[in-house]
Order: sequence, then C-alpha cells, then structure tokens
Amino acid sequence: MTHETRELRLAAALLEYAEIFRDTFDPLSCLRRLTDHCVELLGALGAGVLLARPYCPAPATHRGQRPDVVRELLASDGPASPAHDTLRTGRAVAPVDLGSVAAATRWPEFTAIARRRGITSAYAVPLRRAEDFDGALTVFLTHHPPRTDELAITQALADAAAIGLHNRRVHSQYRELTGQLRAALSSRVLIEQAKGMLAERWETVPDTAFGALRSYARANQLPLDQVASEVIRRTLPDERVRPGSS
Repeated sequence: MTHETRELRLAAALLEYAEIFRDTFDPLSCLRRLTDHCVELLGALGAGVLLARPYCPAPATHRGQRPDVVRELLASDGPASPAHDTLRTGRAVAPVDLGSVAAATRWPEFTAIARRRGITSAYAVPLRRAEDFDGALTVFLTHHPPRTDELAITQALADAAAIGLHNRRVHSQYRELTGQLRAALSSRVLIEQAKGMLAERWETVPDTAFGALRSYARANQLPLDQVASEVIRRTLPDERVRPGSS
C-alpha cells in the first residue's frame, strides 16, 4: 500500500463516522468498522474494543478471521491489560514490547496469552468525546516498535468513531424529544378544540368546559386528549361530560 493510498483510505475511513443520520446506522457496526480499519490501515494482527460500562468486549477484528482471540485478550486477567489501564486513566497506553519483563509484570495473564498468539506488541487508546467516555480500543501487532504515526492514526480513528457515536446519541435524543413535543402539541390542539365546542354548545365559558373535560377524564381514568377526541367526534355524548349529569 503506498503512502498516498493509505492517506486516501484513512480519509475515507474518517468520513464514515459523519454518516450518522442513515437509518441503517448501527453502533456495533460502527465499532466493528473501527477495528477493521485498524487492521487494514495499520497492518495490525487484530484490534478490539472494550466497553467501559460494564467492562465488556465489543466488536473485534483479527487478520486471520479469529475475533475470538482478540476477545480473549480483552477479557483476560481481570483489570490487568492495556485496555483496562486506558479505561481507568482515560489516557492512551503507548506501544509496549510484550516480550519484556516489564510487560509480563504489569499484565501477566494478558502478556502470556498474547505471546502464545504470536503478538509481540500492543497499545490502547480511549474512545472519548468531551465528558463522554465510551471505552478503549486496543491494537495488537506482530512487530515492535510500531511505525511512529500508528498511535496517532489509531487515536484519530477512535476519536472519529466516538464523535460519531456521541452525535448519533444526541440526534436520537432530539428525535425522541421532537416526537414527544409533537404529540403534546397535537394533544393540546384536541383539548382546545373540544373545550371550545363544549363551551359553545353549553353557552358557557371555556374554563368551565375544560373543567368538565378534566373531571370526566379523571373520574374514568382516561387520557384527557382521548376524551377530547371523543367529544370532537361526538362518540362521547355531551350530557355524560357535563357537570351534574348522572
């Protein structure tokens, strides 16, 4: 892969995380693409995401089509791995030579499993967006040290994915809020219409008509907008709503 091709593929990968408004957008697929990009762009043996709440291995990619290997590494040794260190501190763990005594002391089970799988180096970066903290992305390599730009590229990919996921959450929340406001407005329109109709029929003030609607709804444990709709359609006779009726 030429340097130019790698730059273009990196740009295309980052652009993917701007397409959050598609109906087909899926958070797990977003994370899977993140790990795919690490393997494709960085020549890594594998990559995986460990979610922060709760600690849970998420989508993983392995060049040999063995994502179970990556999940085993992410789940190994309880809180002792590069990913867990990143989750605790919120900071990246620089590439570490897993053949070193320091690595074996710091992450004993993780290092032992990695060595058996032919992994010689690993590092982790946070998935972060402002105050949100979603998880950690770990990259597994068969060479050490990695290229000087690998950690920066990995963090850029992780940041882009985290921003995409954050914006998708905000977008979904606003869509839900908009739906609730639309429903509330529609309900209010029905109530105002029914109130006006009853006030005209009964030759009374709107507040009296509204009080009758509300009392009937409470007495029969019905939503107020449902009662209003029935009044408008005349499926609920006025005399049943009017105060003093039996």
